[in-house]
Amino acid sequence: MKGLLKNLGLVLIVIGAVILVACSFTGNVNNNTVLGTSAVLVVIGLISYIAINKRIAD
Repeated sequence: MKGLLKNLGLVLIVIGAVILVACSFTGNVNNNTVLGTSAVLVVIGLISYIAINKRIAD
C-alpha cells in the first residue's frame, strides 16, 4: 500500500498527460473542459507527489 501511495502523484501526472496526447491526436483541442481537467490532474499530481514523498520515507 505504501508503494502505491508513493506513486499516486506519478499516476495522476501520467493520466493527465495521456488525456492531453489523446486530445492532440483526435484534434479536440478546443474543448476547454477536457484540457482544463487534464491540466488540473497534472498540477494535483505534481503537488501530491512532492507532498507524499516528503512525508513518507523508506
